[in-house]
Amino acid sequence: MQGEKVFFLTGTDEHGSKIAQASLQAGITPEAYATRTAEEFKSLWKLLNISNDDFIRTTETRHIKTVQAILTRLYDQGEIYKGFYEDWYCVACESFWLENQLKGAASSGWQCPECARPVEKLKEESYFFKLSKYGDRLLQHYKENPDFLSPYHRAQEMIQFVRQGLKDLSVSRLKEKWGIPVPFALGHTAYVWFDALINYLSATHYELKSLAGIEDQASPQISSSNFKFEETWPCDIHFVGKEIFRFHTVIWPAMLMALGLPLPKKVFAHGWWTVEGDKMSKSKGNIVDPVEVCKEFGADSFRYFLLREMPFGADGDFSKIALLKRYNFELANDLGNLFSRILTLIEKNFSGVIRKMPKGFFMPLILEKNKKITESFEKSAFQEVLEDGLSVAREANRYLEVNAPWKLVKTNPELCESVLAETLIVLRWLSALYHPFMPELSQRMWQQLGELSKLEEVAMKVFREPIATYSPGTRIQKQEILFPRKA
Repeated sequence: MQGEKVFFLTGTDEHGSKIAQASLQAGITPEAYATRTAEEFKSLWKLLNISNDDFIRTTETRHIKTVQAILTRLYDQGEIYKGFYEDWYCVACESFWLENQLKGAASSGWQCPECARPVEKLKEESYFFKLSKYGDRLLQHYKENPDFLSPYHRAQEMIQFVRQGLKDLSVSRLKEKWGIPVPFALGHTAYVWFDALINYLSATHYELKSLAGIEDQASPQISSSNFKFEETWPCDIHFVGKEIFRFHTVIWPAMLMALGLPLPKKVFAHGWWTVEGDKMSKSKGNIVDPVEVCKEFGADSFRYFLLREMPFGADGDFSKIALLKRYNFELANDLGNLFSRILTLIEKNFSGVIRKMPKGFFMPLILEKNKKITESFEKSAFQEVLEDGLSVAREANRYLEVNAPWKLVKTNPELCESVLAETLIVLRWLSALYHPFMPELSQRMWQQLGELSKLEEVAMKVFREPIATYSPGTRIQKQEILFPRKA
C-alpha cells in the first residue's frame, strides 16, 4: 500500500523423517504426500486471499540445487567437517537434544522438551557445521540489532541459549533416505532444518554460479516476480512459529555469516492457537477447519478475527463464541452499522448525493491515529491497528448520536448534509485502513461510497488524505448489508 515493491514468500518444508513417517501411515510415497499437502495449502491460501508472490517447495529442483551448492561451498571453506553424532532425537520436532535438556526420566522414557513426545537415541556418521564458532558474533548481532529478535519477550530466551554455548550442528543424516543428497558424501542426506532454511535463498533468485563454481541457475521453476537477488535480500522480516524461532535466530544467521551474506532485519515469532483453552489435536477432535469457518463467516471476517483476537506474537484461544462476539459487536455493530446508517440517510434524504465539502471535523483524530497506526504496523502490532480503527468508527457513531441527522434533516437539511459529509470522510478512511485485513469487504465498502477505482491502488493516499481524495457530488451505491448479524 505504501508503494514499495514487496516480495512475499511462503511454501512447504517437505523432507525429513516426520514426512517419511506420515506418508507411510497414509499409504503413499513421500513425494505424493508432500504434493498433496502442498496443494492443500495453496488452495487454502487462495481461499484466504493470501497474496504471496511465490510458493516454494523444498522438493523443487531450484531448491535442491541451491542446498547442494551451499553444502559444497561450506565444506570447501572448512565450515563443514566429518564426525560422529550420538544424542537424543525427536522425530516430531526434527531436533536433537542433550540428555540434561529432556523431560521425564530414563526409567519411564525421556521426552522432548518442546512437544513432550518420546525421543530416541541416535548414533551415526555425520557432517557437522561449525555453529559453535558463531556464538559471540550472534550475541553481538543481537545487541547491535535489538529488533532482530521479535517480539521482545522472546529475545531473552534466545540470548540465554547462545550464552550457554553452542554445539556444532549435525547437518547430514546417513539413515534418513527422504532428503536432499549431500554431494560430497555418498549415502548422506541433508538435515531437514539445514535444508529448509535455505528456501529463502532458493526462492529469491540467488544465483548458483556464485556458489562452488556451479554455472547453471536454480531451475526453470522460478517465481514470476521480476526481482533480482539484491532487491530481495536481506529480507525485512521472517514470520515464523515460535517453535522454530531458535532455528531462524541461531542456526540460520550463523549459516548466512558463513556464506558472507547479510542477515534478515527481523525474525518475528508468532504464537499458537488453542481451542477453548485446549491444545489442538486430531485425537481430541478439536481441530479448527479454516475452510468451514470461511464458509460460515467469510474469509475476510476470519482474517479479521485472527489478527484482532490476540496481540500478534502471543498465544491465543480460538472459540466460536469469541468469533461470534467479534463479528457481531465489532464488524456488524461498530463498522457495518456505521456504513448502513450513513448511506441509508444519504440515499433516503439526499437522493444518494452529498454536495457539501466537509470541513474536516474528524481530521485531527484521523491524523493522530495515522501516526500511531503506522508505528503499530512497523512493530507488527496488528491488534492495535484494528483497535484504533474501531475507536474512530465508534467516535463516528457517537457523532451521529449527538447530531441526530435523522432529526436534523427535518429542521435544517443544509446542516444535516454537512454532518453527513464529515462522516463520509471517516467511511473513506476506514475502507482504506481495513484493506490489508479484509481485502474483499473493504473493496465493497469503497464501491458503496460510489468509487469506481480499485481500492488497493489508492488506499494509501486515501488513508493519509481522506479529504484531499474526496469529491463532493459523488453518488453513493448502497448495496446489501456488509456484515449481517449471526446467531
